[in-house]
Amino acid sequence: MIEPDQLMLGIETSCDDTCAAIVSGDGRVLSNIIASQMDHDRFGGVVPEVASRRHLEMLDGVVAIALSDAGVTLDEVSVVAATQGPGLIGALLVGFSYAKALAAAAELPLVPVNHLRAHVAANFLQPDPIEPPFLCLIASGGHTFLERVSDHDTHQLIGETTDDAAGEAFDKGARLLGLGYPGGAALDALAREGDDRAFDFPRTFVGELDFSFSGIKTSLLYKLREMPTDEFERVKADLAASYQRAVVDMLVGRVEHALSRTGLERVAIGGGVAANSLLRERVAELGVHVKVPPRELCTDNAAMIAAAAIGIAPTPYPKYAALDAFPSGTPALAAGER
Repeated sequence: MIEPDQLMLGIETSCDDTCAAIVSGDGRVLSNIIASQMDHDRFGGVVPEVASRRHLEMLDGVVAIALSDAGVTLDEVSVVAATQGPGLIGALLVGFSYAKALAAAAELPLVPVNHLRAHVAANFLQPDPIEPPFLCLIASGGHTFLERVSDHDTHQLIGETTDDAAGEAFDKGARLLGLGYPGGAALDALAREGDDRAFDFPRTFVGELDFSFSGIKTSLLYKLREMPTDEFERVKADLAASYQRAVVDMLVGRVEHALSRTGLERVAIGGGVAANSLLRERVAELGVHVKVPPRELCTDNAAMIAAAAIGIAPTPYPKYAALDAFPSGTPALAAGER
């Protein structure tokens, strides 16, 4: 296992952010570099091939900056941790292969990390780590799930999306409203100018603690099809506010139900959607202890990859040479079976 005074180099390339971080074994973040790709704006979404090529171009520089900002050299790093999956396979292969090569060149051990578990692990980072047991909501563009975290390495999946993720619902909704990509932040900003009760969007609850976001996207599409152009421009902010409120209602509603069902008294959230201002506000009103990481630790980053590696036995050199990235996976891969 990682010792508290050891340093880890984390590498994350699961989508379109090229990330590197230096984190100590006791969870102190010495540096956390995130290079966001802006090449995808004109396409309205991430183009996998473009993302992969940009990772190839940027990784050396991003790692160098992470080391420099932390004031350390590669010789002082004890372990390399890298995202193995899930994510875009081309992007993952670039980062994971780079990490293996870098670790092998220095004869360092490697920790392959599940991206979903890393979002949970972001809540363990200093200076204000949350201690288990707690309920964790992870909501991002690719995944939405609830889990009970009993220990740093003991997770139980208790709810997940049955179709689309919450972040996808935000991004698709923003696109329908003509807000471009990435849509979540733009929709959040526009929603602050609107009336969140002007329109009624459906709240869909599936099973005991599962989520469904496909219906709300369809509802917005139908509303826009029926709406005259001049009216749309007048109520655009109201649409954004009402749509955002409906998505957040579904997320918070499930968190409340899960708290009641499990008896837990602490909540942590993570994933890109955790940067949403309304969600952060509503979760803070739940009447329990709430851990919300800084926004830079909610979106994809390498500090969370290193945080997840703290509880995993490193694979020694050169046994990781045959390891490969994996493109898909369910929260159960990260959180354990229900």
